[in-house]
Parts: sequence; C-alpha cells; structure tokens
Amino acid sequence: MRQVLADFSVSISELKKNPSALLAQACGSPIAVLNHNKPAAYLIPADTYEALMDMIEDYELAKLVEERRSDIDKAITVALDDL
Repeated sequence: MRQVLADFSVSISELKKNPSALLAQACGSPIAVLNHNKPAAYLIPADTYEALMDMIEDYELAKLVEERRSDIDKAITVALDDL
C-alpha cells in the first residue's frame, strides 16, 4: 500500500462534487486524491506549486554551480573592460 503524504484526502467522486469547498476546508494544505483508496494525485494551492517550482529551479542552479566549480582549472581569466 502506498503512503498518503497529506493530512487531507478525498475520493475522485468527492472532488468532482465541490472542489472549491475542499480547497477551503484544507486551508492551503495538500489534498490527496484517492482512487480505490490509493493516492492518484495531490492537489496543492497555486502558491505552493509556484514555491516548489522556484525551489527546484534553485536546486538545479546550485548543482550547476557545483559542477562548474569543480572545473575551476579550466576557467579563463577575462577583464571586465574586454566584455
């Protein structure tokens, strides 16, 4: 059985009836959408989704910086006036 990673859960049928009321009831927390008592999807507020996307982008940029720092011996010195 898969773990439900949310404090609130609803069936797909319940979600279809009144999604706005469910979002209000959850107060910004994620909602697990269940199909046959197994998580099929998670519903999160738009602000939370946008924050997650920002965090993922920051993480990917940090990985890129670390990769490039390991190649410091290949760096080329450039004067700002030359740019």
